[in-house]
Amino acid sequence: MPRVVILLPALLLGGWSALTLSAQEAPDPTPEQIVEDWLASSHADAMSEAFRHWDDEGEIPGACATCHSTPGFVDYLASPMTTVGVIDHPVPTGTVIECTACHDPAAASLASVPFPSGQSISLGNGAAVCAVCHQGRASGARVEEAVGGMKHDIVSANLGFINIHYSAAAATLMGAEAGGGYEYEGKSYAGRYAHVPGLSDCASCHGPHDTAIEIEDCTTCHAGVQDLSAIRISPVDYDGDGDTAEGIGMVMQQIRERLLAAIMRYGAEVAGTPIAYAEEAYPYFFADPNGDGRADPEEATNDNRYASWTPRLLRAAYNYQFLTKDGGAYAHNPHYTLQLLIDSLQDLAEVLPEDIGDLRRS
Repeated sequence: MPRVVILLPALLLGGWSALTLSAQEAPDPTPEQIVEDWLASSHADAMSEAFRHWDDEGEIPGACATCHSTPGFVDYLASPMTTVGVIDHPVPTGTVIECTACHDPAAASLASVPFPSGQSISLGNGAAVCAVCHQGRASGARVEEAVGGMKHDIVSANLGFINIHYSAAAATLMGAEAGGGYEYEGKSYAGRYAHVPGLSDCASCHGPHDTAIEIEDCTTCHAGVQDLSAIRISPVDYDGDGDTAEGIGMVMQQIRERLLAAIMRYGAEVAGTPIAYAEEAYPYFFADPNGDGRADPEEATNDNRYASWTPRLLRAAYNYQFLTKDGGAYAHNPHYTLQLLIDSLQDLAEVLPEDIGDLRRS
């Protein structure tokens, strides 16, 4: 069983100033409060799959250790970071993301973070440490490399699903600067979502230790809001349903559902193999032999992974997964999110009888 080590001296003596508020802004939390918050976070969940996946092996490979262990994270920050998110050696199991990860001296001085797209982006102390892991493990450039030169609608045995991985919030936040999504040729895409001063990076919206959303900070402008997805960012009717008061998160959910429906229709009608999606089952997209639109338990297996990929289908599925696995995409960068969703639908509509004339691109 993983052994969680809480190093209070590290909180008291090292790297502390990088993530705390100044005395003029707010009183510093006590070490006890910090530990209580941290224990409530997913970073401290020693029983989660994120930290138990390698129990049988007894070590975490270097391709995973950076974000799934404290020693891996510290070693990555001390390395040249030439291979994004990867260190050149395994580390023992038994740790979570402890105090000494984010409060390592190298974390406090981190100025630039490399992303899977090949871009290296300068971020402030409120986002740089978070962006090391919350950036995904793939990019739109990788998708383009995989499909480059192929005909859009021809199934290729050389293609397989490309997974962004999980919670790529930093890639969403940075938009086209990071290139996390597949960006269609001839389209323009939003860059970093600045929001408003004081609420424009990870630590200004999430508690730095419990990672909880500080929704109270939103109510100054969005009075009475209790659900972030209910906040509206624009009077534009993006989904064409005539309701310009519904929250942007709800709008994006509706468009995302339309995108999945189009992906399934394309699989059956163009690729020639019905496709279904299971959010919690790797590798997420599966053949759907009974055509019921669901990845039933007996279908959601690696042996039944979807294999009839065309370039057009892979592009759309990649964007769908990217924005599904970032549950806060509507808040992290609503403009970039809308652009990826609508452009993916528009691309599928090139070969499907799909009416998307009601959609309005951000």
